[in-house]
Order: sequence, then C-alpha cells, then structure tokens
Amino acid sequence: MEQPPSCPVQQNGSEGAPPYVTYAHMDRLHELQQPRSDSPRELTFLLISHVKELLFRAVLVEVDQAREQLRQTQVDQACDSLSRAVRVQRLLVNAWDTMTAMSPDEFLAFRDILGEASGTQSFMYRALEFALGNKDPRTVAQCSRSIGLYPELERALYTPSLYDEVLSLLVRMGAAIPRDVYEREPGAPYSPSPAVEQAWLAVYQEPARWRPAHRLAELLTEVSYQFSHWRATHLLVVERMLGSKPGTGGTAGLDWLRSVNEHRFFPELWTVRTLL
Repeated sequence: MEQPPSCPVQQNGSEGAPPYVTYAHMDRLHELQQPRSDSPRELTFLLISHVKELLFRAVLVEVDQAREQLRQTQVDQACDSLSRAVRVQRLLVNAWDTMTAMSPDEFLAFRDILGEASGTQSFMYRALEFALGNKDPRTVAQCSRSIGLYPELERALYTPSLYDEVLSLLVRMGAAIPRDVYEREPGAPYSPSPAVEQAWLAVYQEPARWRPAHRLAELLTEVSYQFSHWRATHLLVVERMLGSKPGTGGTAGLDWLRSVNEHRFFPELWTVRTLL
C-alpha cells in the first residue's frame, strides 16, 4: 500500500545528524506516525493526536509544580505555574481546528482502522484529570487495567490533587474547612462542600484581604474553564464529523461527551458566583 508523504527521517539512526535532531530525538519522533491506510488525513490525525498527548504532559508538568509549590505555601510561584498551564491548554483547544478541516467522508475513510482505539484511553489525559481532582470511580474503572503500566497515572490517582493542596492552603490562611474535606483519601472522588463555598465567598467579598487566594482562585477558574472549553470543542468536532454515531472504543459518542461536558473542576469556584 502506498503511504502518504511524510517528513523524511534518517534511516540509520542519529549518527552524524545535526545536534538539534540528536538532542530532541526528532528523527525518532517522526518515525512514530505509521498510518495504516493511504489517506493523508490519517497521517494528520496521528500527528495531531501525538501533539495533544505531549501537550497533556506539558500541562501536567505545570500542575505538578503548582501542587508542590502550594505545599510549601509558595502561592505566587504556584500561580505562575498555573498561568503557564493555561497557555498550554489554549494550544490544546486550538489543536481541534486541524480536525475540523477534515470532512466526514475523509475521516470515515480510515475510521474503521482505529478499531477499539479511543482518545478516552489516553493515560496522560487521565493522569491530568486525576491531578486536577477528577477521581470519579467510573473514570478509575475505565483505566484500571492501565494503572500498573503507567507510573504517572498511578501517582496522579493516589497523590492529593491540586485542589486538595489548594484547600489545605486555605486552611493555613485561616479558612474554616472541615478536616475530612481537605485531608480525605487521595484516591477518593471529591464532593462539593458548603464550607469550601463559604471560604471562596469570603475571598471574593474581601479580595484585598485575601489577595494571594483571590489570584489563585481566578487562575484555578481559568484552568477549569480551559479544560471545559477543550471538552466542549471536542463535542462539537465529534458531532461535526460523526453525527450521532457511537464513539470509538465502545463509547456512547455524543451522549457520553455531553455528560462529561457537564463536569467542572474546582466546583465551588463556579457555584460561589451565584452567591456574590
């Protein structure tokens, strides 16, 4: 089968390659895209899928740094890390634009090749969700067979989430939050708390008094907003390309994406707006 054109790669390893290629293993990177059809759109699909996976990791790097900085009460530094994470998230949202340039018939030309493969199986995406605090038992069950294979995934599940560290920080700042809310089992799902909502209400009612917490709250909201923006765009792209067909990997397609789209990270930061 004739393969679509791709970036040429060195066939005999990196010996003699330019330093940039050897430092970043660029030749190996371009060997990873191996289309199984003669559709050039499949190559594009693979390239963008790899880009998104790497960007998920870039966001996770910043979230991990923010968690550690919050443990040490380095609020400004944590905010800087979250600000960098938001910039990467915007790239993730924009990555969907490449997919919208593909017509339904072009996607269907190679969709069957995906078989049981689905973007929901991305371990880096799931690790990022865990790190941010979405440890719903359903999502844990979906990746249970992969947890032992990917240390990042297992670590993110059983480590206190970013939001756990935020709530501990608020307590150190004087917020009245029950211990069982901010010191709960790390792998357990998070349930919204009226006490946390009241803590954020105090932050927004007296922003001058709670200046570091106020800045942190707005950056957390932006992280959550960008994540929801990514999900919403995913929903629209799937509807544009597949209509109401079942999703790949056995998912329910649009209905499943719509249900996922209702989730919000750091829920009290969204509900507190109603109280202001």
